Amino acid sequence: MTVLEAIQRGAEFLAQRGVDSPRLHSELLLAHVLKVPRLRLYLEFDRIVADTEVQALRELIRRRSRREPLQHIVGTVDFCGLELAVGPEALIPRPETELLAEEAVAFLSSRNSDPAAALDFGTGTGCLAIVMAARSPAAEVHASDISAAALGLARRNAERAGLAERIRFHISDGFTGLPAGLAFDLIVSNPPYIPSAGIARLAPEVRDHDPRVALDGGGDGLDFYRRLAEQAAPRLRADGRLALELGDGQEGEVRRILERQKWVVETVRADYTGRARILVARRDV
Repeated sequence: MTVLEAIQRGAEFLAQRGVDSPRLHSELLLAHVLKVPRLRLYLEFDRIVADTEVQALRELIRRRSRREPLQHIVGTVDFCGLELAVGPEALIPRPETELLAEEAVAFLSSRNSDPAAALDFGTGTGCLAIVMAARSPAAEVHASDISAAALGLARRNAERAGLAERIRFHISDGFTGLPAGLAFDLIVSNPPYIPSAGIARLAPEVRDHDPRVALDGGGDGLDFYRRLAEQAAPRLRADGRLALELGDGQEGEVRRILERQKWVVETVRADYTGRARILVARRDV
């Protein structure tokens, strides 16, 4: 079987089972098996795929057809140019969360405090904390999560990036597990924001593979925004900022939640589809 035939057969199998972008996923899985960049496949369509490689590809195609996320199958995801390990311990980082990372790095670069301190609240894979540590070398970076499994994954990713010594990890339910008196110039969070009843309607790749604790935002999806609005202020230094990722259509309600707790919304940034996705706020003092 040639590379082109392997791609075509894999794509047909995935398409029959309703997988989105079947050709792309077939290519990515074959590239993973062959240990080559995906685009190199286009230069080697006539290459013969060894029987052992065909068998390995078929197993990965079967897993994807059962709606296991591509990222779990290959084991990694690219986030802001960093390769991060992913798994069932934590939410797979989405491209829109890179916008939150960009906002965080820009803010830390503007601070005069020495060093600026930042907290990734609900760190999951550690993606936001790791980008802040990588791109803001003078910053003091902290990461917290209620899940010990997620925090273990975040530590491994920090080690993978050579940044384990730059990030302090805290097992914490909200702010309760953080050392007393610890305060930050910036708190960033991509909190759970799916309404509880809506989780059953999510794509199988999300519903069945991302941890529920990383998805479930309570009855209306806004529980963690309320918690942050009420509890984040004492952990912020003077002129600090709270930067949040938003779910679809949540800007108005999150803005009202914050304003009731005396926050001032400074910036709302849209994602690549034009939806309000990133919100930055400060305390009205």
